[in-house]
Order: sequence, then C-alpha cells, then structure tokens
Amino acid sequence: MPLIVMCGFPCSGKTRRAVELQEYFEQNTERKVHNVGDGTLGIEKNTVYADSQNEKNVRGSLRAEAERRINKEDIVILDSLNYIKGYRYELFCLIKHTQTPHCLVYCLTSAEVSSTWNTERDVEEQYTQEILDALVLRFETPDSRNRWDSPLFTIQKEDTLPFEAISDAIFKRKAPPPNQSTQSQPLSSTNFLYELDKVTQDVLMAILNSQKTSVPGDLIAVPGATEKISFATFCVSLNMAELRKLRRQFISYTKMHPTENIGHIANMFVQYLNKSIH
Repeated sequence: MPLIVMCGFPCSGKTRRAVELQEYFEQNTERKVHNVGDGTLGIEKNTVYADSQNEKNVRGSLRAEAERRINKEDIVILDSLNYIKGYRYELFCLIKHTQTPHCLVYCLTSAEVSSTWNTERDVEEQYTQEILDALVLRFETPDSRNRWDSPLFTIQKEDTLPFEAISDAIFKRKAPPPNQSTQSQPLSSTNFLYELDKVTQDVLMAILNSQKTSVPGDLIAVPGATEKISFATFCVSLNMAELRKLRRQFISYTKMHPTENIGHIANMFVQYLNKSIH
C-alpha cells in the first residue's frame, strides 16, 4: 500500500518520527506497518558511508526490501537518509510501478543540532564527525515542486507530526492513474522495442569505452544524444553489471511510458543515468 519516505540529515530525528508514525497507524488503523531502514539491515554506518560503493549497495538493499514489503494492504516506512534526489526519484518510479500513493517526511534540523544529537548517542551508534559533515555537505534538500518529493511534510524538532494530514496523503490520494503510471500501454511502433534495446546498448558501450580515458569533470558524448553523461557523477567506475541493471530499469520504465519520438530515447537514457548514478 502506501510508502512513507523519511528524509533528513544524520541524527535529525528520522527514526523517532518513523516510530511515532508506526505507532499511530498501528493504533488507528488495522493495517500492518513495516519499518524498513538502516537499523533493520544492521549496517555499520561509519563503514558504509565512508565508501561510495558500499553506500550504493545499501541503498539498493533498502529499495529492494521496501519493494518486497509493498502490497495492497500494508504501510511501508523507509527510514534512512534518502538524501539523494536521484534515489528519491527511483522510489517515485517504484510507487508508480506498484500504483500506490507515497509521501515524504523531511526532518529539518541544522547541522549544529544534528552534530549535538550525534554526540548524545551511545558511542557505538555515533557517526564520526568527518562522516556526518560529509553527509550534510552532500545532502540534496527535497523540493515539493518535484513530483518525487511531493507531497512533502517538513518537520522541525519542536513540531508535532501532522498525523491526520499524512494519513490523508497516503489514504485519500489516488494512486498514479494508468496514463501516468507504469501500466503497460500500446507501443506506438513495432520498431520501438528494437530501437530502445539498440540505443541503450550503444550508450552503455560508449560509457564503458570512455571510462578508460575519462577523468572526473569530463562530459561523455554518447551516440544519438545531444546531452552528455557527466563523468563527475561516477564516484567509482561502474562495471557492466551495474550499467546493465540501470539499463533494465530504464527499459522497463520506458516500455510503460513509450515516447512517440524514437529519436528522443538516447537523451532520455542519458538524463536517467545522470539522475540515477551517484
């Protein structure tokens, strides 16, 4: 059923708010609530967030666990930093695919408050100051003008959660309608699938070849696209398996949202990669 995405700096009160939401829905509805987050995976935060590849793997695991839990009856709360807009966009694609409402709860604190709250934790639960500062620096603030960040509930430390408003957002809003969701639609051309497969494969090969000579800051030109891949988004070189996974996700989404102009596929894929790769 609905997905509630928590978001905020480290030590901004996300887990406390997630527990409050879980208790509210368990007491006021007959639905089962799944609280999925860093804690449920048992990760060692300072180890994970010190390495971009480990962090990406954890994000993938959290997304997969949320996807596994989502059904027509239960509520899923994703309690993690969720600080990258490209990742929040992936979650938005997920809820469109499952045709369920979602909302974002942004726990807003200053870096100073988060740092103070961090020092008040048990030592084994603390972030190192270096890791905390780096995560705050990389944080991409949610914006309600973005579909993937809306509806957005911004909560400051002294606020009481607007339980009824959040409940209305996930229960009284309709799921994305078929013409805007991931329900299959008739393809406009029998050539569409062939071009989709070919163009995306050509883009992958261009990226892999460019990785051999490119450095952070370079812009990678790909066949058939006017837009370029920003090599700066690659924290580490992506291998073929990772690129193929992103390609499969894009193909799955595009099959359900076919474009009438096949010539746009390359640019669409480049835009998707630039948003998705962190």
